[in-house]
Amino acid sequence: MASAELRDELDCSICLSLYTDPVSLRCGHFFCRSCIVSALDAQEAAGVYSCPDCRAQYPEHPALEKNRKLRNIVERFSSAQPEMEETGIFCTFCTKSPVPAVKSCLQCETSLCEEHLAAHNKSVNHNLTEPTVSFMDRKCSTHKEILKYYCPRDNSCICVTCWVAGAHKGHDVEPLDVASEDMKEKMRSVIEKLKSKTEEAEKRIQNLKDHGAEQEKKSSGLADRVTGLFTDLRKTLDDLEERIQGEISRQKDQVSLSVSDLVGQVELHMKEVSKKINSLEGLCNISDPLSFLRDVNTGDISAGSCDVISDVRDAPCVDEGLILQILHRGLENFANNVIEVKMKRQFPEMEKSDILLDIDTAQNNIIISKDLRSASHTSVWQYRPDGPKRFRSCQVLSSRSFSSGRHYWEVDVTQASRWMIGMAGGSLERKGNEKLSRIGYNEISWAIIFSKNLFASHNNIHKLLVSDSPVRVVGVYLDYEAGRLSFYKVCDPIRLLHTFTASFSEPLYAALHIYDNCIIKIIK
Repeated sequence: MASAELRDELDCSICLSLYTDPVSLRCGHFFCRSCIVSALDAQEAAGVYSCPDCRAQYPEHPALEKNRKLRNIVERFSSAQPEMEETGIFCTFCTKSPVPAVKSCLQCETSLCEEHLAAHNKSVNHNLTEPTVSFMDRKCSTHKEILKYYCPRDNSCICVTCWVAGAHKGHDVEPLDVASEDMKEKMRSVIEKLKSKTEEAEKRIQNLKDHGAEQEKKSSGLADRVTGLFTDLRKTLDDLEERIQGEISRQKDQVSLSVSDLVGQVELHMKEVSKKINSLEGLCNISDPLSFLRDVNTGDISAGSCDVISDVRDAPCVDEGLILQILHRGLENFANNVIEVKMKRQFPEMEKSDILLDIDTAQNNIIISKDLRSASHTSVWQYRPDGPKRFRSCQVLSSRSFSSGRHYWEVDVTQASRWMIGMAGGSLERKGNEKLSRIGYNEISWAIIFSKNLFASHNNIHKLLVSDSPVRVVGVYLDYEAGRLSFYKVCDPIRLLHTFTASFSEPLYAALHIYDNCIIKIIK
């Protein structure tokens, strides 16, 4: 009865089995680690966590406290229990009704309940073991004797004869219980290490989940800022469009009014001309010459005053030049306003990076263009004077260094079958081992390399990259303070190739490695 009551105290209230890796909540209730983790994960969507036993609530995911003492108690209890119900082995001598066996005698090859075990122990001193029906498994297959010893040399359980006169004669052996306990001790150490690794894995899982949640929050905030940015820009453009459309409408109304006035003037003139035509036609219809001449002498029969006084040349036109002036000035103001709007929406301005190559660093098989933006390989030695800055390997650095801020530029590699683009610290070796001084092959340089395949390289570690199409233009983005150096495939849309993260400790220079028959151009 006491054993059953103790068993009840050692059962997890979730899985109703003995505790496995027991942990506790702040309220004091114990659970298997896997059981309570699953229960709390199921409560995560509700936003409130509670103890499955007492319903104590926690606003955040509660910490789980390990209890080594309880775990040791469970392990000892488990090892002390025969689990008779599970073995299904019954006393050999209880024939009327089956009674679970508590031990088996290897010599007698019988199983005994507690009552018969007491009588058996008084009569003989035999080897007893946990209930079993496989007696031969516990005896030597050669000598048919009970297995009592363990031979570490051969990893075998042996009998006395095996040790004294058999195949294991002269070997260092241990009693089974001693060897078993030694092995268990080693296993416990392994188990502790594995549990420690499990805990570390759980921490990493939680860190990854936290990172995912943080990035989701960051992306939502970024999306809101982008929406706000374009809302502001659209409003500015809408205001500009409204002003231009208003000016067009004003000019249209002005032209329309002026044309209407001119049309009215011409129509009035037409009426007067028509009236004169009618008068002259009436005179022409007089048949009596005397009357006709008398009437003609009393009127004006000339057409001089009937000339049209206005035409389209007097009408104004829509002033397209004025509209273009308003549009041009408005777009200029818009461009200037973009920076202000970006800052308002917390989009920092990237410093424009004007990258020029430093000919004093160029190895003598490299030709630098006059505009200092292009580098190509030549087999003709250039005989430039040697100096501390000049590379022995086929490389060249930019003349400008970066020790703060954000910077971006683009590099055209369409005329290079192989190429290497990156950044390097100013202390990069110039005269030593050519391979170790290459960008990407040491601790103070980072590079994207293409030679049949695409690689991200740093400190002579090369990571294979995958691109769904050839890279023709490479974008380089440096955020010095954040310790981020990113390379992009410039296409539509732009795609990230790789991002290096590091704590930059010295000024960085743009760097190019030039292969045979290759031309690399800095285009922005």
